[in-house]
Amino acid sequence: MGPRQAVARSRTTYRVLALLLGCMGILAACASVPNVGKAIQASEQSDQRPTLVGSHGPLSQQQSTAILDRVKNQAGDSDLLDQHLKVEQALAGSPLVVGNQTRILRDGEETFRAMFAAMDGAKKHINLEYYIFEDVESDGRKLGDLLVAKRQAGVAVNVIYDSYGSIGTPSAFFKRLKAAGVRLVEYNPINPLDATNGYSLNDRDHRKILVVDGATAIIGGVNLSSAYQSHPFGRFVGSDGQPADYWRDIDLQIDGPAVTQLQKLFVEHWAAQKGPPLDQADFFPTVPPKGKQLLRIIGSTKDDTIPRHYATLLSAITSAQKTVWVTTAYFVPTDEEKDALVRAARRGVDVRLLLPGKSDSEAALAVGHAAYTDLLESGVRIYETQNEVLHSKTAVIDGVWSVIGSSNFDHRSALFNDEVDAVVLGRETATQLEAIFQDQLRNAKEIQLASWKGRPFGQKIDETFSSLWQDLL
Repeated sequence: MGPRQAVARSRTTYRVLALLLGCMGILAACASVPNVGKAIQASEQSDQRPTLVGSHGPLSQQQSTAILDRVKNQAGDSDLLDQHLKVEQALAGSPLVVGNQTRILRDGEETFRAMFAAMDGAKKHINLEYYIFEDVESDGRKLGDLLVAKRQAGVAVNVIYDSYGSIGTPSAFFKRLKAAGVRLVEYNPINPLDATNGYSLNDRDHRKILVVDGATAIIGGVNLSSAYQSHPFGRFVGSDGQPADYWRDIDLQIDGPAVTQLQKLFVEHWAAQKGPPLDQADFFPTVPPKGKQLLRIIGSTKDDTIPRHYATLLSAITSAQKTVWVTTAYFVPTDEEKDALVRAARRGVDVRLLLPGKSDSEAALAVGHAAYTDLLESGVRIYETQNEVLHSKTAVIDGVWSVIGSSNFDHRSALFNDEVDAVVLGRETATQLEAIFQDQLRNAKEIQLASWKGRPFGQKIDETFSSLWQDLL
C-alpha cells in the first residue's frame, strides 16, 4: 500500500487488471499469517545472548554487556529489555549494531530535503529501492535531474522499483534515467512477459531505502511520490479535481555501521531479481562510529517462515511493562496482534493507537474498525487523525524501544510484502517519537467506547464484509 490518491487517473485501468490477475493468483494459493506465539515462547526460554557488532565486526561479551546495561538503565528497569531481546536475536535474523547516529525526518518535505542532500554528497554510488518511484521535486529540483547529474559525474546509480507501486510513473522517466546510465530493476513485473524471477503478482517490494556510499541511509514510510510534495496555497489537486490530502509520515536517517545491513538487503534483492552485475568494490566500506545509537535492521520477505518484523513487534508488545504507542497507516491486526494489545492494556500498560480517520484503502479502514470494540473494552485508547492521510509506521514501547520502517500493522506486511524496519534501542529516539505522537494527537479525535458502539448498522455490515478479505490487506 502507498500514496495513490495523487497518482494520475490513467493508473486505474492498470489497477483493475492487476487486481483481477492478483485475485486469480490468490485463489490458487491462499495464505494466512502464521502463528508465532510458540516461536516467541521458545526464544524467551533460550539462553542465547544478543549479538552486537560494530565497525570492525562482533563485539566482545564484555563490551556487549556494558552497552546493553546502559540501555536497560535508561529504561529504569534492568530487566525491561531482556525478554524481547532474546526473541529478536533468534527471529530477527540480524545483529544489533553499535555506533550509529540517527535523525528522525517528519513528512515528505523534510525527508526529500534530506534525501537530496545525501545524494548531492555522493562520491561513489547511490542505491534506491522504492515501492513508488516517481520524478519527485524538492526545493524546485527534480529527482531525475539530480540522478542524471550524479551519473554524469561518475557516481553509480542503481534503482529497484516495484512494478505495481510505480505503475503510474511515466515510462519517459525510466527511459531518461536508463539513457543516462542509471541501472534499473523492475521488481516482480506486472507483465508476465517481463518476469525474470518467476511470476508473482501479489508479492510486492514495499521497502523504501536510500543508501549513499555505504555510509548514509534513509528508510521509513515515505515513498518517492508526488503525494508528499509541498504545494503552497493548496494549488495541487488530486485526479478527482479536489484539493489533495496532506500526507503525514516518518523516515529515519542513519549514519554509521548499520548502513551495511541495508546495503546487504539491497544487493540481495538486486540479485534475486536477476539485475545486471553490480560493481560492489566500494559498497561495503568500513564505516567508523558516528554516534551512540544501538539499532537493528530487519529485512522481511515473503519467504520468511516466521515473519521477522511481525514476530519482533509482537515480542516487544508482549514484553511491554509501561507504554505501547503505535502509529500505523493501515491497521488490519491479526488475531495475535489484537490479543497482544488487549493483554497489555489489561495488565495496566498504557496502550495507544494513532490511526487514520481517512485512508486510500477504505477496506483496510473498515477491517480495523471491526477490532475497535474489543480493544476499547480492554482499555486501549484509539485516536483517529482528522483532515489528513496518516502514512507513518512507528511504535515506541516503554520509552526505550522504537521501530520505524515500511511495515504496517496488517496482514499484507507479514504475508506478501518485502519490508524493511529499524529497531532503535535507547531513550533518545523513543523520546522524540513520543513527542511526535503527542503532537499529532492535537489533530486527532479520540474514539469513545459508548459512541463507537452506537455507530450505524450499515457501517458494522461493511466491517464484517471487509474482514473476509483481511489476509489480502
